[in-house]
Formats: sequence, structure tokens, C-alpha cells
Amino acid sequence: MPSSQGGPPSGSSDRFLDWWEDLRRSAASRRAVERSGGPTVVLADDDVLLREGLASLLPRSGYQVVGQAGDARELTALVREHIPDLAVIEIRMPPTHSLEGLDAARVIRQEFPETGILLLSEHVEARHAMELLAGGNRIGYLLKSRVTDVDEFIDTLGRIVKGGLIVDPGLVHELVSAHRVNDPLSRLSPRERDVLALMAEGRSNAGIARRLLVSEGTIEKHVRSILAKLDLEETEEDHRRVLAVISFLHAH
Repeated sequence: MPSSQGGPPSGSSDRFLDWWEDLRRSAASRRAVERSGGPTVVLADDDVLLREGLASLLPRSGYQVVGQAGDARELTALVREHIPDLAVIEIRMPPTHSLEGLDAARVIRQEFPETGILLLSEHVEARHAMELLAGGNRIGYLLKSRVTDVDEFIDTLGRIVKGGLIVDPGLVHELVSAHRVNDPLSRLSPRERDVLALMAEGRSNAGIARRLLVSEGTIEKHVRSILAKLDLEETEEDHRRVLAVISFLHAH
């Protein structure tokens, strides 16, 4: 789901203003909703422009932004105060910009397992993100470059709040590409790799079929083949299927 607008608003002021205006136009086109009753969200990122942009967008998409944090300490305090439905967290935050956000996400997951978590990162953080991703549902991982595709971003939030597990395609492709000796992933055909990446995004067979412009029956055959080649059990529940695939990729 790449955006034609490029990366997040981290460059010139003109780039940010263009991005901001796109957010405003997209949000304004949505039906206005009452803030009361919508899912509650805490935003945590030291990039104030990005954070404020999301804080402006989300209420128009049916979410209540109950707090904003610029570091991990503020984030955990806000989550403990509001117990939100969702926390959107930059992995690298002050003071050291190492893994403070990820560490805070682990605390939140332990204390409030019903709070959904969306991890954001400038770059693929495969090794660091896998523990959380493989540990449950209501969690997602996206590169910041995906945020500017507003419709996809809002769809991702909704799927996490409903219990889904969402993984950025960039992370999946990095894991799939990291071949090892006798790696079972080498058994997969190029089309099966495409299907695997979309499975890891939490998409159903019907959703994958729409994305790849093929029939749902064709995707069902690919999925059965992938699970057989990777020695994974089939399951009717999408998030368990994704967890199985992600756990396998992590283990190999």
C-alpha cells in the first residue's frame, strides 16, 4: 500500500504542508461522527508535526484522541490513566531514540492486553518487533511511509481495534528474503511469496484475491500450498493464521 506522496512529513515545510492538506481533504470527505462512543486512542511520537496531523485526522474518522505523548514515560502514564482502545507508538523515542517506544509497548501489552498497539518506525525493525508481533492479536507494525496513505492507515487502525494483527509488507519481505541453508521458504514460488506477504498483513483470502486480481479459489489453493510447504496447520481464524506464519518466519 505505498503512497504516491512519498514518505512522512520529515523534510521541508512545503512537503509537510502538502501532506497536511491531503490529510485534511481526505478527512473532510468522511462522514462526520460523534466523538463520544468511538474508539479511544493515545498517540506517542516525538515528531510533533506527524502527531498533530494524526490527532487532527482521527476524530474525523470516528476515533477519540485522549492523549499525546512525546516520550515513553508520558505514554505509559497516559495509557494507565485512560486505558485506551489503541496506542499508536513510534518505536524509537527520547531520550536515546533507541527502543523506548518498543519497551513501553511491552509494558502496555503486559498491563493492558486489551489495548491495541500500532508500532510505527522509520525503518524496518524486524528483530526488535517480532517478539510483540508473535505474541498476540490487536497489534500492528507499519513503516511511517505508509501513514500518508490515509485510507489504508484508517483501515489498519480499525482492523487492530477489532482484534487483528497487521504487519508491514516491508518487514515480511525482509524476513522472506533472508534465506538460510535448507530454508523452507525457498520452496515457495514467487506468487506464493506474494500471497504470504498479504497473509501477514492480516488479509483474508477474499482480500488477497482482490489485491492480486485473481479468484478467491486460486488464493485458497496458494494458501494450502504455502501452509503445507511450511508445515503449518490450517486454521479458519485469520489472525491465528498470520501468527503462525509470523512465528515461523521469526523462528527461521
